[in-house]
Formats: sequence, C-alpha cells, structure tokens
Amino acid sequence: MADDAERRGESVPVEGSRRDPEKESIIFTKLKNGSYKIYELEKEFPPLDAIRLRRAFIEQETGTTLENVGIFSIDIERVVKRNCENMIGTVQVPVGVAGPLIVAGEYAQGSFYLPLATTEGALVASVNRGCSAISQAGGAHARILHDGMTRAPVFAVDSIVHARQVADWVSAHRDDLRAAAESTTSHGKMTDVVTYIAGTSVFVRIEFDTKDAMGMNMVTIASAKVAELIAQGTGARLIALSGNMCTDKKPAVINGIMGRGRSVVAGIALSHENISQILKTDAKSLFEVNYRKNLVGSARAGSMGFNAHAANIVAAMFIACGQDAAHAIDGSTCITTVDLTDSGVYISVTLPSLPVGTVGGGTGLETQQECLRILGVAGGGNPPGTNAKKFAEIVGVGVLAGEISLLGALAAQHLARAHQQLGRG
Repeated sequence: MADDAERRGESVPVEGSRRDPEKESIIFTKLKNGSYKIYELEKEFPPLDAIRLRRAFIEQETGTTLENVGIFSIDIERVVKRNCENMIGTVQVPVGVAGPLIVAGEYAQGSFYLPLATTEGALVASVNRGCSAISQAGGAHARILHDGMTRAPVFAVDSIVHARQVADWVSAHRDDLRAAAESTTSHGKMTDVVTYIAGTSVFVRIEFDTKDAMGMNMVTIASAKVAELIAQGTGARLIALSGNMCTDKKPAVINGIMGRGRSVVAGIALSHENISQILKTDAKSLFEVNYRKNLVGSARAGSMGFNAHAANIVAAMFIACGQDAAHAIDGSTCITTVDLTDSGVYISVTLPSLPVGTVGGGTGLETQQECLRILGVAGGGNPPGTNAKKFAEIVGVGVLAGEISLLGALAAQHLARAHQQLGRG
C-alpha cells in the first residue's frame, strides 16, 4: 500500500523523476492560455505526475484546496486508460453492509452481506432490517427471467414502402447479421433483432448475450458492424448508432416490457409473526400501503416505476460494485407487489431492466473488486455469464429487502422517526 504522499501524487517515484517547479509553472501558463490542453498531460508525464499537475492547476484556477480528492489507493495506471479522463483524484463514498441476507436463487445460493455505497443516513439500516425479515423467513427466492443487452441504430429511409423493405430485409438476413455481429467479439452472442418503424425512421433493436460483462461497449461495436451491413443491403442511411429504442440510461416503457440487461424477480412469504416482530405492523397494513402508494400513487403520478425506493438499493450496490451508476434509472422501473395470504403476505419485486456485469468497466477497480468479492462474484463465472446472473439475483433480493423495510416503516408510521434518528447530522 502506497503512503499518503504517493497516493496524492505528491511524490513521483516513476523512473527516478523529480518535481520541477519551473517546468510546472511553464505548463500552468500554457494550460491557462490554451496552448497546452488539460488532456495532454498523460502524453508527457506518467499518470501520477499528470494527475498531480492537473489537480494543482485546478486548485490554482479555482482557489480550492483538493487535499482529500488527491488521496486514493486505486491503480490509476488502469483508470486513466479505461475509466476516467482528465483525472484529478477520487471522491470517497461511505460503504456500509447489510445482512446477512439469505438468497435462494438459481445462481446465488447462500448467505450474503450487501455492500452499499451511500451518503443517505438510514438507508443501510433500513435494508438491514429487510434482510433480517427475509433471513428469519428462511430466505428469498430469485430468478432470472431474461438476459440481453441491446443497442438500437436508427436509419433514415425514402418512404414508408422503403421502411417496410428494410424491415423485411433485416428479418430475411438474421443469420448474416448475427455472423457480422459475432465477428467483432469472442464472448458476445447476438440473440435477437427486432425492427420498429416510425414514418421514414427505422429502428433496429439488436440484443446480445454479453456473458459476465454488462456489455455496452461490446454491443455498440457489434451493432456498428450490423448497421453497416443493413445500410449496404437496403440503401437506408444510418443516422445514429443509438436511436434511443435501446433504451439506455433513460426511463423507457420498452425496457419494462422487453427487458434489458438482466430481468430479475425476487419474492418471499412473510408470516404474521415475522411482520409483527420485525416490521412492527400487520399484513393488511403492508398490503394497503403497497396498493395505495406503490400501485395507485405511482399510476396517478404517471410513474414508470411502481415501488417504494428500488433505485436506492440499486444505486448503492452499483456504486459499491463498479457498475454504471446511471443505470440506477433502469432499476427504478421495478414493480413491487404484496399479496395477502392466510399466513401473512407474499412480497415480490420485478426488475425487468438491470444492466449489471462482473467484468469490465468499473469492476476492475480495486475497491470495487473487493465489494464484488464480498458477494463472491468478482471476475468471470464458470461457465461464463453465471457470475453476472448471480450478482443480478443478489441485487434483486437486496431491492426486496429495501422494499419490505420501507413498506413496514410506512405502515407503522415510523418513517419520519427513523430519518430523524439516522438521517440527520
């Protein structure tokens, strides 16, 4: 482990190099007048030097001290090449754990501690209570319903007749398109292609099995090859490699219906005793809160998600485990249901669009790797794809735990009290 000075980039132990104040002053002058670009520092200096110089320049320009931003333990040699441009340091997010959580999935089986990165007081405590309810009930079931990452290029055509011809051509040449897509990757497999027409715009939604990767880079590169073939074969003009029918990082009904990433369901039966002892409420109250809040309230608001706070758990686990945090929007399309039973309630969550991976992107960063290892899902699975599916099932049951706890707090009228005790500082 490097000492603090090295982590800040204060010392430069690369090939015996030393700080040169005069040279730094010249560089700062060039950065300020625009003759030297801030992104060019890595071309001339080792990553630690480049980060330190860039941070010092920003400090000078903004009159801000970035002492804490400049402390990090991750391998920045990798980060500056794959994860972040113009790096000046890192922002630390507290990570708590909730659990143990018992999961009975097809891929995730056993007891897990959930790493949750958040600055929202009461969130980890809430999920932890949901974990207790689930574990006391013997564990929650989880299943993957669908698995496929999408990209949807948009083409311009001459007329609606031409649009139909393009759609027919795509349907007739699926095997050719699949071969073109899979020529770009040794891991991904094209599993489906569907066309949608809106006047003279044709959208081709291509779906891939990306194994243990979340897969956006993989499917983008493969879709470019597919789009090239479609344009050559039909005369349609490729307008954009993403036409928003994918749909990526935006609320979209199509993701809720068709699925995107891993589509996950999780559910559990809670007894009257469990509800009373842990949640301090009763089955009927849980049912009514879910019905009037999550279902009727969400419908009246025009929401695309029918849940209490699914995005909270998705975002916290995504940040901790190196996922793309913007995809928390997909997790918010979750539907939470509560069914009354003779013995209590059956509570379930359905997350149709959960883009997760255990290789690539931010999963390779040391701190995020450690969180993935807590769950036993770091790296590629054997066979490929099983780690990502396991991770998706765990996230699904984590969301279930969060929903159970918040519904219980609302039903027992404890929400304000909990935030007053844990959410203020």
